[in-house]
Amino acid sequence: MEANRSRLLTTARPYLQVFSLFGLTPPPVFFDRTLHRELRRYLMTGYVCFALAILLLTIYECYANIIALQLHIKKFHAEDFSQLMGKTAKIIVVVMAVSNQLNMLLNFRRLKEIYEDIADLEAEIEDNSRCFGGRRRWWSFRCRLAFCIGLWTVLLVDLAPRLILVGLGSFLYWANKFLTEIILLMLQLKGPEYCLFVLLSYELILRVRHILQQIQLELEDCSCSDRIQELCAILKRNQLLIGRVWRLVGEISKYFTVSMTLLFLYNGLTILHIVNWAIIKSITPIDSHQYMRVGASILLSINLLLACFYSECCIRAYNSIPKILHKIGGQPGANEFAMLKMGLREYYLQMQHLKLLFTCGGFFDINLKYFGGMVVTIIGYIIILVQFKIQVFAELKYNQNVGEI
Repeated sequence: MEANRSRLLTTARPYLQVFSLFGLTPPPVFFDRTLHRELRRYLMTGYVCFALAILLLTIYECYANIIALQLHIKKFHAEDFSQLMGKTAKIIVVVMAVSNQLNMLLNFRRLKEIYEDIADLEAEIEDNSRCFGGRRRWWSFRCRLAFCIGLWTVLLVDLAPRLILVGLGSFLYWANKFLTEIILLMLQLKGPEYCLFVLLSYELILRVRHILQQIQLELEDCSCSDRIQELCAILKRNQLLIGRVWRLVGEISKYFTVSMTLLFLYNGLTILHIVNWAIIKSITPIDSHQYMRVGASILLSINLLLACFYSECCIRAYNSIPKILHKIGGQPGANEFAMLKMGLREYYLQMQHLKLLFTCGGFFDINLKYFGGMVVTIIGYIIILVQFKIQVFAELKYNQNVGEI
């Protein structure tokens, strides 16, 4: 794998291995160049069988959950859109599983190129910064991943299966319940997988930006024409590198287009479904699961929020580069050397044209603005849902009173 020459990918490798155990991404060993071709073929065949087994299990559990949903609806006399909403959510689970398997198959080469681009960019950024004596003391990328990805993954493994299943409510045997919990966890782990690649891009942007900050510091006291020419060459390489990072983000967005679109759709619909069952069971005198339903809704929202938040951090770090270029252009040496001035202008124009976006096929952008819009939309549907349920409960109460008379 490219991890052999990339410290970033080496750090990310344990998380990729965890995600591969849930059938979300090909195991990192598939991209190891030193692996024997025959052994790779056997491993790929075994993993394909493993992925197909997960898919068949998901389809079976979807059928079992639909049967349980029918029993649940019959018990609570909720023969309204609860049935349609529940079936739709469970069908989306199958669609997500199928799309994930197809994505690994069809975009295997794209994922390999993403790994290669990350490794190449890291090496070239490192080479471009060698001429600077003092290095910034980076907050360990390993610690950042452990805090942002590892901690959240542990929380998902512990909380997501039980909270979401209780929130939806279902009559399942213990074996079906356990398998359903695994499948629900598998769906939610797609969020941390996406966040991992966003943080890899974020780290590359931070390193490119740090080189610009070093150039700015040197220009404050530099009057040597030879050194300024060296800085111009570093600036030009830096410009090319940030353009490649922009392209890398585009490839990552394409790779996660279908899976993240379905994750946003599923989580939004599931939150509405959980709220629907919370309202239905609010008429029950003793219901100990209401707080768990609130927790499930919050958990699903946070999983989407983190994906939007990390994307927003990456975008803001990218958008801060023109400000550094403006500060470099304000240095006395920048006005005296036409080559530096021209390089800064070209770099600035490139940043104006290459806007960084994490997007799902153009359907929507993954950022905090979209997350806010999604929350407002969900709240609007919840208000409509509550109004509809109040009317249904009033009619049932009226029919009961008429029957008693």
